[in-house]
Amino acid sequence: MKSERLKTELITNVSHDIKTPLTSIINYVDLMKQEKIENEKVNEYLMVLDNKAQRLKKLTEDLIEASKASSGNIQLTIEKLNVKELIKQMQGEFEEKLKKKNLSVIENVPDENIFIKADSRYMFRVMENIYTNIYKYALENSRVYIDVKKEKDNIKIEFKNISKDKLNITAEELMRRFVRGDKERTTEGSGLGISIAKSLTELQKGKFEIYLDGDLFKVVLEFKHEKEE
Repeated sequence: MKSERLKTELITNVSHDIKTPLTSIINYVDLMKQEKIENEKVNEYLMVLDNKAQRLKKLTEDLIEASKASSGNIQLTIEKLNVKELIKQMQGEFEEKLKKKNLSVIENVPDENIFIKADSRYMFRVMENIYTNIYKYALENSRVYIDVKKEKDNIKIEFKNISKDKLNITAEELMRRFVRGDKERTTEGSGLGISIAKSLTELQKGKFEIYLDGDLFKVVLEFKHEKEE
């Protein structure tokens, strides 16, 4: 436990130390982009520099969030959330992105309102990470299934899609930090999204499970059902 705590503190401190010079780099890149540079080669280099700086910024932010989530060092505001509204909101956020990949979303949600207790900000982050994972790695021109089920006193939210890459990994390995579904995959990404989503779900007293069956990728969130008053 002490080793894990020290590792978390190290990641957080290093990430903060990286952010300061990185912010300066991004600011100077923005200033250079405002200049009328006629050399096409220089503009090309500037675009690459901008893309890589933004990627590094996202990575440091993910590192800080992952360390906070795994250590429980975040402040939660627990409230009653409407699951149907949360899914509707996420659908609106990702509608255009999913259309670009020609991903059809098939929803199976009860007619009545379903409530859980969670932090709206961090629950949004959990869902955002799941949808981002679907957008990045689902097979194009396929279907994505979202099912909301009430089982006894619990609510299950299931996301299913077909992976465009071979899933040569176990579900347990996939939930570790810095790990992605296909070890040979060359697309950019930190491999932190699923780990962050799992930690945040558990901090909110929920369960986060991944199931792999061939190329089928399924994420299941489970929370205690809150009755509508």
